[in-house]
Amino acid sequence: MLPNLRINPSLDPNAFRESYARDKFVQIRNIFESTQAEAICQILRTQIRWRLIYQTPEEGVVELSKEQIDAMGSNGIKQRMDRVMELARRSHGYCYSGYHMIGAIKEGRDLGHPIHKVTEFLNSSEFIDFGSKVIGETGITRADAQATLFGPGSFLTRHVDEGSNNERRAAYTLGFSKDWHTDWGGLLMFVNKETTDVTEAYIPRFNTLTLFDGRKVHSVSPVSTFAGDGRFSIVGWLQNDPV
Repeated sequence: MLPNLRINPSLDPNAFRESYARDKFVQIRNIFESTQAEAICQILRTQIRWRLIYQTPEEGVVELSKEQIDAMGSNGIKQRMDRVMELARRSHGYCYSGYHMIGAIKEGRDLGHPIHKVTEFLNSSEFIDFGSKVIGETGITRADAQATLFGPGSFLTRHVDEGSNNERRAAYTLGFSKDWHTDWGGLLMFVNKETTDVTEAYIPRFNTLTLFDGRKVHSVSPVSTFAGDGRFSIVGWLQNDPV
């Protein structure tokens, strides 16, 4: 059962504001108390009906359920993945398993699912106010949210997150991966726009909130075939568009 969520009361958002102002990036460990973090982790590991998510110019953003993938057959899904990999070689696109938390609520899917309580918390005044203070922004109205699972071969090529009206004021990641090894991949990487060198890279960490300016070029490196676990997280943006 998911306990009532709250930000770890020992954390002061103002303690992280200077770091964010300087670097447009900050990581906050132990964002939840341990019992809450473990409960969210278990929801992600055992109770989500993941969809395969990818994007191509021909199909746009695609979300495929297990049933849809099975119906395509091995040849059908291979053709689509071949196209995804062709685009990835040119630094376009992404491929991972996901569950769009905001979309599920809007569409009335999975009524009573505990993940909806997490979505509600992420759009509560407590979380919005905490994030707003850290990034030094006023007028944040909501948090977009998507649960993600990066398994072997999953990736997110380099890009920026501005939104159509520059409404994405900061990107966030809530990490729920334990004992991650650097060699497993799945690193959040920041990239120099001109040289494409990696300037910073961060491994997935458990019970950690990462906030950063999505206008910085960033990517998630492919998860290795020998990774010992999946990369579990909840991601989204703090936005200032009308609710």
